[in-house]
Amino acid sequence: MARKVLFDTDPGCDDAVMLAAALGHAAIDVVGVTTVCGNTTVENTTHNARAILELGGYDVPVARGCARPLVDELATAEWIHGGGGIRGDLPYPSGNIGDEHAADVIVRQAREHGDDLTIAAVGPLTNLALALAKEPTLPEIVDDIYVMGGAALAGGNVTPVAEANFHNDPAAASRVVQDAHPRMVGLDVTNDATIPFERIESYEERGGVFETIAAWLRYPADAIDVDETGPSIHDAAVLADLVDPDTLDFADYYCEIDTSGGPSHGSVVCDQHGVYDEAPNTAVALDIDDARYREVVDEGLSAYAARAEQTE
Repeated sequence: MARKVLFDTDPGCDDAVMLAAALGHAAIDVVGVTTVCGNTTVENTTHNARAILELGGYDVPVARGCARPLVDELATAEWIHGGGGIRGDLPYPSGNIGDEHAADVIVRQAREHGDDLTIAAVGPLTNLALALAKEPTLPEIVDDIYVMGGAALAGGNVTPVAEANFHNDPAAASRVVQDAHPRMVGLDVTNDATIPFERIESYEERGGVFETIAAWLRYPADAIDVDETGPSIHDAAVLADLVDPDTLDFADYYCEIDTSGGPSHGSVVCDQHGVYDEAPNTAVALDIDDARYREVVDEGLSAYAARAEQTE
């Protein structure tokens, strides 16, 4: 039976790769998409999510969420993801979305599907933090809560110690880590979640929808120096583990999020040596099978592109 997943996301090119691959995988049943500000404004992330679904010919409900972090000011990343927050040739989405807020959708879907549902939050955690405030028993209701964010034992990517999603809304990340016992898929593994340039070039040569997917995959290389192993597609690491739980290895730690506003604002304080003598509250991903990751992503993207081309 396919795994029911609700994706809370801020597309974003790596979000687009993750969402497209999830839609293409028979092992994943995408029951909903909720959007949050992050890589760009929530208006743009909502538009982009709907466009990704429309390109692939998928009818999945989308709900718009928070337009700013709980406390901090919004810092977007169009400089790396492209104008409007995404690259590639995408259709203008048709139809309208409802008025139900993303946090309410998360709670409603959890109550509807119970422990058949996995929540995968791969942007700033603002919506998920609000959902936890509305329904504190959310972690007991659902099967798993994955988050893409943080850097437990690794360095950061927006400051020396902080990862972008957690740094964008540290207060929300703190609430989720305190209350949700999440599976934290952070830079400890996602830096190694790379897609080789050879594969990206093969997509470009195929043209059509594959060319748009290639633009998503290549996005950081257009803005920053990327190692010869290829660009890291961070959010897709979550999708790979949802499809094949042997992709990532986790270890349980007690973690806190720095919300002090100082130089480590938004960073993960991971008590790897048990100094605080607190019970673990976070399953931290520490290792990735990069070959399996690439295989899962390619399988999903290929199926998504094949369906998209049939619906053109």
